[in-house]
Formats: sequence, C-alpha cells, structure tokens
Amino acid sequence: MNGLEFSELFMLALLMIALGAGGGFVAGLLGVGGGTVFVPGLYFVFTYLGYDPAQVMMLSVGTSLAIIIPTGISSAYAHYKKDSLGPDLVKKIGIGILIGVMLGTLLADYFGGFILQVIFAVCIFVVAGLVLIDTQKFSLGKELPKMPWPALVGCFNGALSTLMGIGGGMLNVPYMTLYGVSVHRAVGSAAAMGVIVAIAGALGFMLIGQAGANLPPLSLGYVNIIAFLCIVPVSVLSAPLGVKAAHFFAPNDLKKIFALYLVCVGLKMSWDILNV
Repeated sequence: MNGLEFSELFMLALLMIALGAGGGFVAGLLGVGGGTVFVPGLYFVFTYLGYDPAQVMMLSVGTSLAIIIPTGISSAYAHYKKDSLGPDLVKKIGIGILIGVMLGTLLADYFGGFILQVIFAVCIFVVAGLVLIDTQKFSLGKELPKMPWPALVGCFNGALSTLMGIGGGMLNVPYMTLYGVSVHRAVGSAAAMGVIVAIAGALGFMLIGQAGANLPPLSLGYVNIIAFLCIVPVSVLSAPLGVKAAHFFAPNDLKKIFALYLVCVGLKMSWDILNV
C-alpha cells in the first residue's frame, strides 16, 4: 500500500468516524432510523472525497442498508423482549417487503445513481410531511385489510425503502397506526421489517455493485466496509448522548426540527441534481 492509498484510507476512516458520531447523535436526538441520516451523510462524504459521481449514490444507499442491519437487529430484539413486536404483522407485511426489496434492488441497478438521487430528494420532502402529521388522529379502519393488501403495501414500502437506503419505519409505522395498531406495536414490528429490508437490500447492493468501477477502497460491491466498521460502533456510542439531549425539547419541537433537517437535506440534494 503506497502513501497515497494510506492517506485516502485514513481520510475516509476519519470522516466516517465523524459521520458516525454526528449521525448517531442526531438519530438519538430525533428518534429516527439511520437511513435518513446516513444516506445524505455518506453521499456528502463520498462526494467530498472525489469518488465517481455515478457511483456515489449507489454506495451511499448500499452502505446505509448495511449499517442498519446491526442497529435494526438490536432494536427489534429489544422490542421483542418488551412484547411490542407483532409476529402476525411482520408475517403479513413482511412477505411483501421481501419481494419489494428484491424489486427495489433490480430497479436501483437499472436506474443508476442519478435517478436514485432524484428519488431520495423527492421522497425526503414527502417524509418530512409525514413527520408533521399526527397519524393517531386519523383512521382508515380498526384492523389491517385482508390479504393480499398488506403484502402489496409492504411490497411498495420495501421497494421504496431500498431505493432510499432506509429501514422503512417512516412508511410502515404510519400505515399500521392508520389501521388501529398501537404505536408501540407498530414501531416494534416496523423494526423487525427494517431488518428484512437491510439484510436483503445490503446483499443485493453487494451483488449489483460487483462490476462497479472507481469504487472507494475496501468496498464490497456498493457497500463500503470502512464506512460500515467506523460508523456502526461510533454511532452506537453517540446515540445515547442524543437521547439525553432530546429531553430538553418538547416532542412537537423535535418533530419540527427533524422535518426542517429533512427539508434542508432535500434542498441540498436538489441543488446538486440541478447543477449536474
């Protein structure tokens, strides 16, 4: 390994540690999953380091999905121990999610990085709107519709989550609560569904990225191992600090802060798209 390669590895690791610390803190502060924090963070870091623009968004989405795996498993297990995870919900919606993830991976490979960037930028504004809506004040029914409707919704959510590099909680939780599922049970079940998205999606991005050129060092397809190894432990350590800081804000204020953050991310992504 020559000096140039070492300096590149060092800078990549250093920036990923910083991203992990900041991302974990923001996730703990706002109570959000990693995808909405790490996809834009990875995108900006990879862009700053001068990696191939055609690969940057694919790398950001694939790496984000890999990062969600350990945190998602930990979250799902914690909800399972508290009996707030509904196996019936995971079975009904999860079947569709798995199919949706495979579809989303194929679409990502077909679309390429630029279209993924457009999809993320558009959808992040939609998510910002969902954050501000109190779904508990609305209802579409007292229970989920009969099959195959939950599976079809799961398929759509799984595909979109994969294209965005998120676990899908922001899509699946509102859907379940609108049909009378308690918030705690919806969140716990969505955590388990997020694991399905993360594992299947990360594997898919590893496979479709095998032929990728000009990838960052130590990348397995569209999953960067350095980013994964640096971000996961640091974000786990910094998240509790964000949780403590959250106690200084009212829940509605946190929602507004998160929505503002999403809008800012969406605007920056949109600006980059328009200036390609």
